Amino acid sequence: MTSNRALRRVSRCLDARKAGHTGSLDPLATGLLVLCFGEATKISGWLLDADKQYLATARLGVTTDSADADGAVLEERSVPDLDDRGLASVLACFRGGIEQVPPMFSALKHQGRRLHELAREGVVVDREPRRVTIRALSGRMVAPDRLELRVDCTKGTYIRSLVADIGERLGCGAHVESLRRTALGPFRDPVMWGLEDLEERASSGPETLDECLLPPDQALTDQPAVALAPGQAPAFCQGQVATPATALPAAARTAALLRVYSDTGEFLGIGRVNDDGGVAPRRLLVQRGSGG
Repeated sequence: MTSNRALRRVSRCLDARKAGHTGSLDPLATGLLVLCFGEATKISGWLLDADKQYLATARLGVTTDSADADGAVLEERSVPDLDDRGLASVLACFRGGIEQVPPMFSALKHQGRRLHELAREGVVVDREPRRVTIRALSGRMVAPDRLELRVDCTKGTYIRSLVADIGERLGCGAHVESLRRTALGPFRDPVMWGLEDLEERASSGPETLDECLLPPDQALTDQPAVALAPGQAPAFCQGQVATPATALPAAARTAALLRVYSDTGEFLGIGRVNDDGGVAPRRLLVQRGSGG
């Protein structure tokens, strides 16, 4: 199932007119897909840029054209005996900033066409390496030819390419046998709802899904929060620079974005600090003229 299809199924459950997801999962993958509905779609772009965490199982000794278990086998090689020290030495080469060539089976475009469309026609084109950051990477052998990996990475990282590159460094090749996204941005170890569970709840009416929905500001808890001074919320909601309730700490003054609240605690939207120390709106999640 594609991420867009999963989004459509949940949208029907909620009878939602506005909906979006925050980064596609491979059809083979399971795990966390953060969905935004209504006004929350306004912040989905920031979640697209968030770090992600994955749990992957790599099948060693077998390479495929898609670098995962859905692809056609290209080559089989014997798997060397791997001890903990040797494995740790290889994984250390992939931590930090690395150059990664995107797989042909991806949604990137070449001359207006998706790479995966070309790949299914047997066409291979040159792809420019992309700079990504692997913030954390650990692994353990769970079978003589299976390697379990935990990956914490920046946006744009292809786990399939990472696994393929690790396999080549080990000298035997590898592909992704299973993949599960476990975290995205501030959603670490989150409660996840299965599609079938949501559809069963929705059979009694969309309102039964209310407990499954989180307030939009939960998607921005990694960012500093600021409360506006009394009476300043209407100005902010009309697109004007507003005065914060207190002097802003250094973290808020230098942050790319802020969670902005009224003096009564209502979440108003996303803002930034201007040169004069005021809070300027970047994206409102309330109607203009509200916030009184």
